[in-house]
Amino acid sequence: NKADGSLFTEEGADVMEIMAMMAAITIDENEALAKPWQPGEIVMSLREITREFQNGDIITKVLKGVNLDVYEGEFLVLLGESGCGKSTLLNIIGGMDSATSGTFTYLGQDLSSASQDELTEYRRSNIGFIFQSYNLMPNLTSLQNLKLIAELVENPMDADEALDIVGLSERKQSYPSQISGGQQQRVSIARALVKNPRVILADEPTAALDYTTSIEVLQVMEEIIKTGTTMVMVTHNEEITRMADRVVRMRDGRMYEVTVNRHPAHATDLVW
Repeated sequence: NKADGSLFTEEGADVMEIMAMMAAITIDENEALAKPWQPGEIVMSLREITREFQNGDIITKVLKGVNLDVYEGEFLVLLGESGCGKSTLLNIIGGMDSATSGTFTYLGQDLSSASQDELTEYRRSNIGFIFQSYNLMPNLTSLQNLKLIAELVENPMDADEALDIVGLSERKQSYPSQISGGQQQRVSIARALVKNPRVILADEPTAALDYTTSIEVLQVMEEIIKTGTTMVMVTHNEEITRMADRVVRMRDGRMYEVTVNRHPAHATDLVW
């Protein structure tokens, strides 16, 4: 029926039926043409991961038995509302927190009972971090923020090259207070890149940015993903999942759905 409640003519109904059939054929053809997702090597593996926090006599169970593999070169998004456990899971993956129980391995190395020194070495040598609040040193320039990190790793990327990748060569002598939020986040991305990490972890990287700036930041991240870098992002923004290879939806400390995206969108296609 039409919006005003009247009926379509038989001719109009026939036209719409033909259009619907053509749309169905097109969808089927696109699915057939889409390349099947072929995961690479397993980089990280989590089995029956739990995380509990105790405050006095009260025990809060944040993660309740998570099983997840992260594959080489994929863009994986952890999606869920605040409090669902996605950031806690990211912290465990990044070696910034330890699970209460369960096993976590990186390239076959069991880090479940790793010491703080071992976790520090794991973070330093393998993981790049992008934070929601940027976490730049306010008394250092963009270039100095990168060089500080570069000095901590064995085979860093050139700091000037990293800033060039994120489009901020002209702001390398600027302090964080002298550049916009979006530019600060791009410096944060460059800081992650300068370590030449195998995996980049991003915790709500666009949450503090407006739409236009968010798309600019996501475009930079999209180019990094194309180089084969593995990226795991936490977000509550459903639209960003369109860019991902896989989406893990979390609820109440558990993974309740894992989907493979056969048609990842470009950052410029996103709208919210």
